[in-house]
Amino acid sequence: MERTLSIIKPDAVAKGVIGKILDRFESNGLRIAATKKMQLSRADAEAFYAVHSERPFFRDLVDFMISGPVVVSVLEGENAVSKNRKLMGATNPKEAEAGTIRADFAQNIDANAVHGSDSLENAAVEIAFFFSTREIC
Repeated sequence: MERTLSIIKPDAVAKGVIGKILDRFESNGLRIAATKKMQLSRADAEAFYAVHSERPFFRDLVDFMISGPVVVSVLEGENAVSKNRKLMGATNPKEAEAGTIRADFAQNIDANAVHGSDSLENAAVEIAFFFSTREIC
């Protein structure tokens, strides 16, 4: 049983598709072990995306992630990391397969609806960033 982190980004929250996205996870065998809606501070977003701090898009990414509330969730299930990444679709929604979250709900490569952990190792770090162990059940 794997765990992964999902973030429903400000663009998807503003569109009112939180429930539709969470349903995609549950309908595809991922259990929601924890979830919460929150507003990231600039410090939170900078710390979470620190791996990208030297990249040209970092400032825009941080500004976007603090532009409105997000919904962070711990998803649990068999092959949770790869299953979530398949459900999300390609980073660029124009390249995402029909029926994926990004193809259905993302505006563009910057406002691409969701974030998902890219490995089990990163999932553990990302989950710990947002959730204490007692919040996950």
